[in-house]
Amino acid sequence: MRSRLAGGVLATILFTAFLPGVAHAAPRASEPVYDYAKAVRETVWVDIGHDGDGDGKPDRVAADIVRPSEATSPVPVIMDASPYYSCCGRGNESELKSYDSAGKPVKFPLFYDNYFVPRGYAVVLVDLAGTNRSAGCADVGGASDVDSARKVVDWLNGRATGYSAKTGGSAVTAGWSTGNVGMIGKSYDGTIANGVAATGVAGLKTIVPISAISSWYDYYRSDGATFGFNPDGLAQTVEARNSGQNCAAQNQVLKQGATADGDYGPLWADRDYVTHAGNVRASVLLSHGVNDLNVKTIHFGQWWSGLNVEKKIWLSQTGHVDPFDYRRDGWVDLLHRWFDHYLLGVDNGVQNGPQASVERQPDQWVDQSAYPAANAVATTLRPHTGGSLGTAAASGTASFTDNPNLGEDTWVTNPGSAALTYSTGTLKTDLQVSGTSAVTVTATPSTASARLSALLVDLGPATIRNFAGSGEGIKTGTTENCWGSSTTGDDACYRIASADVKKVNYTILSRGWADLANYASLSQERPLTPGTAYTMTFDLASTDHIVPKGHALALIIGGTDGSFIRGPAQPGRVTLDLARTSASVPLAGVVPAAATHPALGGGAFVPSQGRADLR
Repeated sequence: MRSRLAGGVLATILFTAFLPGVAHAAPRASEPVYDYAKAVRETVWVDIGHDGDGDGKPDRVAADIVRPSEATSPVPVIMDASPYYSCCGRGNESELKSYDSAGKPVKFPLFYDNYFVPRGYAVVLVDLAGTNRSAGCADVGGASDVDSARKVVDWLNGRATGYSAKTGGSAVTAGWSTGNVGMIGKSYDGTIANGVAATGVAGLKTIVPISAISSWYDYYRSDGATFGFNPDGLAQTVEARNSGQNCAAQNQVLKQGATADGDYGPLWADRDYVTHAGNVRASVLLSHGVNDLNVKTIHFGQWWSGLNVEKKIWLSQTGHVDPFDYRRDGWVDLLHRWFDHYLLGVDNGVQNGPQASVERQPDQWVDQSAYPAANAVATTLRPHTGGSLGTAAASGTASFTDNPNLGEDTWVTNPGSAALTYSTGTLKTDLQVSGTSAVTVTATPSTASARLSALLVDLGPATIRNFAGSGEGIKTGTTENCWGSSTTGDDACYRIASADVKKVNYTILSRGWADLANYASLSQERPLTPGTAYTMTFDLASTDHIVPKGHALALIIGGTDGSFIRGPAQPGRVTLDLARTSASVPLAGVVPAAATHPALGGGAFVPSQGRADLR
């Protein structure tokens, strides 16, 4: 059966094969009927209404466009707005944009153009302000970054002005566009998609954030604790190959706003998209690795919880990895159907069916009706003297001595006096942790400064993706497969990756960190008085993990987790009031009576510091 679809796409209705996480036995529509080699390739510079570089002129951002030349009616747009098109590259093969001698775009990184342009879509790749060929300066998630993409959405809908040149030139309109836009991108790119969606801009129909930030505070800080890197460094990296504009003043604003004390201030509030999640009108297809130690998983958990739109989620065992590189066939199929539905209006049912798809073991996926799991209940677990963890009331005290030179791996295998371990004992049935946990401590420091860290750990042997390896859970081979049409200078073929696996004796499934001085307010730390008890609650990273029967679930509490955060000025001894210390964990299953936890050793190595590479 043939039908004419929006955008002039003449498409055959097909049926998908069974794929976890994909609505099954439902039709998809758009087919590759346009000649990619004949596609229009052009650049339009869009006025974003900022003057980030202080030259007295409104900044214009470069939007590189590739669209089918034969389309007889307007087409929808897939957009990836990024700061990395000249400095660092996109995808597993670090692709950069390229141009011919006249400045016309030739290479469009990633497969979106190769696959979707022949199917009746335009692909628009936007250089964020201050990067590659765009004017202005990067502001790392701030208004200029967000407006770099939002104003392009406006231009595609006739609400903003585009030009034929970076300066001067003539006005250009987008009469070829339906105004329906879907934003996609990994890491920084997906973060901008979140930020634009949080403005509620009309015309943005869907976003696909992959391993994306939802609040920049939580990328650089954690409940007052600091990871040791700051946004001005990232700004300088992405501005390194801009067109020569001086961004020193804007970078100084970033440096001053990201205060060293770890407090949540105006700079962070301006970059907190979670607070505006209620404005989102676009549907959301979200992907994240539950072992991502770069953009930590608290980002997807808090963003997901704030959304009130049609949404689906994929959770892999990888680190900071695009699903194109760990589940390629299923991901491209899902993207195809997702964009067809939300941008072309095809009634293919992709929005129905299971909401979540979760990787339980390497390359073994299960569908889940909802995320968090529908039967997960917030359960209060309390640490007891002697090392047990259960639901009964607790009493007594326990102490640890902060040692910033040690981190989580040592805490699990040989904590000594640096951390406290509490275990459920051996489980007789599976126990699922699904959602975002929180820890409440009542702590008495011996000095005037103190850090707190907590871990949830699955104690028992497993084979996992080697997320701490160089590929963060994947191994990239030499064989390629192709996704769409190719031209000279822009091929559609990418190397195939496979799972990089490792055997371990425990798995850290969630982490969290805090500065006790922020016990009363995240916006203003308070002086601590040695010998005085303070109560503080802080979140642990979001996850979905099954602790299998025969294993144990452990809660570990310590001071400075040297694997991630910076230590206090005066590390000292911290005493916990166990009667007023607990963890709220979303659990599906039964917590048994506590027993001695199994012996440890041979765990997974984790990096010695948090990561500042957002690619």
